[in-house]
Amino acid sequence: MEKNEFTKTKPFLICVDSDGCAMDTMNIKHEKYFGPLAAEVFGIQNRDEFLGIWNRINLYSTTRGINRFKGLVLALQEAIANGEEVGDISKFVGWAETTPELSNVSLAKMVEATPSEDLKKALDWSHKVNTGIEELAGKDAPFPYVEEVLAELHEVADIAIVSSANSEALYSEWDRHSLLPHVDVVYGQEAGTKAVCIEKLKAYGYADDEVLMVGDAPGDLSAALKNSVLYYPILFGKESFSWKRLSNEAAPHFTNKTYTGEYQDTVINEFDELLKQYS
Repeated sequence: MEKNEFTKTKPFLICVDSDGCAMDTMNIKHEKYFGPLAAEVFGIQNRDEFLGIWNRINLYSTTRGINRFKGLVLALQEAIANGEEVGDISKFVGWAETTPELSNVSLAKMVEATPSEDLKKALDWSHKVNTGIEELAGKDAPFPYVEEVLAELHEVADIAIVSSANSEALYSEWDRHSLLPHVDVVYGQEAGTKAVCIEKLKAYGYADDEVLMVGDAPGDLSAALKNSVLYYPILFGKESFSWKRLSNEAAPHFTNKTYTGEYQDTVINEFDELLKQYS
């Protein structure tokens, strides 16, 4: 499979997020690498408070699943408001708010053009996170039922990974667990935001009600809504239930074109109620 090369072969498209949705990797990545390494690189003094901020932003709130760099911006800004001295982060914030590509490659180009300390630290942090994540090989795993359900869905729909993780990690993780045979194309962070990726995929000739985004975060829902396509939530803490329901209930609604309206409203309301518990 070549990156971003895709041929439509089926009448439907299902876009699937990776971390926290298909792969049971989200919590461990944030708790072991993303948060602690951010505290280390930016010299956070009140580590416990910062890690609480980090996990709330990235795991247990309406910003769950946010791009790593945008999550870092939010966490650092809150830490600064709480009295942490991390230095001037304005260049990094400006880049994160304006770059069309939130990736290491894009950030490295910015560091080369404007070698400020905050940009260098952000890039160093991101590289360290990627190195740490490589240590998870053999420890990561898909949620129960993911492989069986993807294989089943692939019979009736083209399957795309649409994730804010870097593509190399996606290929490594999904190949290691024999999930790639059920996937037609991989769109990681280098391909653009999830909304941009869905827009690109729709252009292959799918109607709005022929595209289903499967995700576990508000950003996934937002990307679907921006493109007027359908959304199915994988409820965090109820992942096995969610994948079984996708197979038994949601997918038939999708392929029979009865998903829009009452059914989608019901599952999205469930998702919203779950998020409110952490607001």
